[in-house]
Amino acid sequence: MTHMAKNLDPQPAIESNFAVPDIRCAGCISKLENGLILSPQIISARVNFTTKQVVVHHIAGANMADIIAAFALLGFEAHQIEKNSIDNIQNDSKSLLMAMGVAGFAMMNIMLLSVSIWSGAEGSTRDMFHWLSAAIALPTIAYSGRPFFTSAWRALRHGGTNMDVPISIGVILASGLSLYETATHGPHAYFDGAVMLLFFLLTGRWLDSVMRDRARSGVTSLLKNMGNGAMVIDEKGHSHFVDSTALLPHMVMIIAAGERLPADGVIIYGKTQLDLSLLTGESQPCPANVNDKVLAGTLNIGSPIHVRITEIGAFTAIADIARLMGEAAQSKSRYVRIADRAAKLYAPAVHLLALLAFAGWMIMGAGVHQSLLIAVAVLIITCPCALGLAVPAAQIVTAGALMRSGILVKDGSALERLAEIDMAIFDKTGTLTMGRPEPVNLHDATDLQCALMLSLAQHSRHPLSKALTHALQQMNISPAIIEDIDEDAGMGIGAKWQDIDIFLGRHFNDEASNSPVNNDEETLSTNLFMDGKSVFTIFFTDNLRGDAKDVVHDLKLMNIPASIMSGDKAKAVAPITKLLGMTAQTAMLPQDKLAAIKRFEQAGHHVLMIGDGLNDGPALAAGHASMAPGSASDAGKNAADFIFMGDNLRPIIQAINAARKTKSIVRQNFQLAIGYNIFAVPLAIFGYVTPLIAALAMSGSSLIVVANALRLRGAAK
Repeated sequence: MTHMAKNLDPQPAIESNFAVPDIRCAGCISKLENGLILSPQIISARVNFTTKQVVVHHIAGANMADIIAAFALLGFEAHQIEKNSIDNIQNDSKSLLMAMGVAGFAMMNIMLLSVSIWSGAEGSTRDMFHWLSAAIALPTIAYSGRPFFTSAWRALRHGGTNMDVPISIGVILASGLSLYETATHGPHAYFDGAVMLLFFLLTGRWLDSVMRDRARSGVTSLLKNMGNGAMVIDEKGHSHFVDSTALLPHMVMIIAAGERLPADGVIIYGKTQLDLSLLTGESQPCPANVNDKVLAGTLNIGSPIHVRITEIGAFTAIADIARLMGEAAQSKSRYVRIADRAAKLYAPAVHLLALLAFAGWMIMGAGVHQSLLIAVAVLIITCPCALGLAVPAAQIVTAGALMRSGILVKDGSALERLAEIDMAIFDKTGTLTMGRPEPVNLHDATDLQCALMLSLAQHSRHPLSKALTHALQQMNISPAIIEDIDEDAGMGIGAKWQDIDIFLGRHFNDEASNSPVNNDEETLSTNLFMDGKSVFTIFFTDNLRGDAKDVVHDLKLMNIPASIMSGDKAKAVAPITKLLGMTAQTAMLPQDKLAAIKRFEQAGHHVLMIGDGLNDGPALAAGHASMAPGSASDAGKNAADFIFMGDNLRPIIQAINAARKTKSIVRQNFQLAIGYNIFAVPLAIFGYVTPLIAALAMSGSSLIVVANALRLRGAAK
């Protein structure tokens, strides 16, 4: 969507980010991307619809006030923000919810008054009900109609139009005519129709806003995993804390055990173990020594290290992943853009239709009042409420059904995409497997060894220690009495038992020149030492989810072939592929997974990505649809379209079946909505429909669409 308009300066373009909360549709995107480049200082502009941000490439030395003025000239309020910052984005879901609630409450009260009028109230009684309706409706319209009025006024002020213009004109004209009818003791007022119209429109807009908030939260969560700062050593050897925003390349950070790195760098002193699960998905701690490169967001679980910074802020690896997730999510919103582009035709078509109806009836001598009533009826009856509810109503009902089955739908449009998938790609660790190591050979250990292992393991928070503690407690083992307990982070935990040194973990011995006793990198294991000698090695396994084989088989029956993309090495993945009969790609970095997904998509496939780790984040965001287990990392869950609970993979099949049923209902809803317009619009044009009947017809069509969608309540079975 980037438009390169000119090359004004041989110097590299400067990139600046702007938050533009008023971006609402494809018309806004087109207006910004095509309009901003008319400014002599702007080279290109790219809109991110999901985050409501605009990336502007401008000439060096450009005046920010002039660039913001260029936004204002197009009718948009813009604020410059830091790169990758999304904290400054205005969240308007709450205000839309408030407006929707007020409109809904007012609508119900006005309808009660209208029922009295429809029942035969006449004369002063009818006037009183009309005035009461006006007293409720006018403040409601002024408050709840602000999102439409503000947007419409901004568009009109700059010589443009959008979908909010006919909506605003219809509501204001209906309210004005109703007030006139009330003041002149007329028989009809249309406050109920105007407020009802606002309520249904606000409902759709709020749902859309909630969906986008959830998409943004994924990137927010990811960037929060970076450290807030670090102790930095100056030239005199003194250390002081520096906030992450003030860190610079070549500074030397002291990263203590338990701290996350706030920047990328290279270790210049010390050796440690790093938890890379956030970036690579690898559950086993990774050793790191001098000259090894370390990345922001990783957790130091070993000894303190000194790190010389190489990359900061937006240039770190974790920021790259956040950018990839944002761009991938942006590409998904093309479906929304296609719908919005179609909707662009709505405003001019409705205006023209209403104008022709008004002019035609004036020519036929109907008078201004009657012609205006017919024009208002046309504006209201053509309101695309049923069309607008056709998709979200079905998605909401299905989402509720799936939620009751333990599947959270984060993005309603994902149901549409899930119904189209033709291949599935699984991550291994934590997705096909449980992600919970379990000891497999404790039955070979003696009672004394078990007691010693439990006494040591229960004092450590290491994942293997926790798994060992749980397993030994399940065996009703009683811990031995030990003393002088001391944990060497990243290496293991030691103590004294009856004056004998005991140790559980990775132990270095002198003869092996600091090599671990168990050096099989592909096997999860730990050792029990007594007096420096390994007396027992505990091996762990990460079990497959119970129904993994059945789910892969069912996917095949649904003509959806499944394969594995894993960050683990081939040796670790091989047993899984052999057991499940799947193909696999191994040792993949996040960008490798993302590139593979894009290749599949370019080849015409629609990929369902199922993963759990941060390293799966870009792939989850790029997949045509994506799912993550409830045990996934926060970033993984935020990037996925669906989250399923429990230890089974069966929800994947349930979600696909529900998505396919939803697609069928959506098609039916579209047919109902289009049929309604084909039938109702000519009636309005030819004067057979008053504004009230138009509002009722519009609401009735919406109710039919919603009722049809309710058939999806059992979609998850």
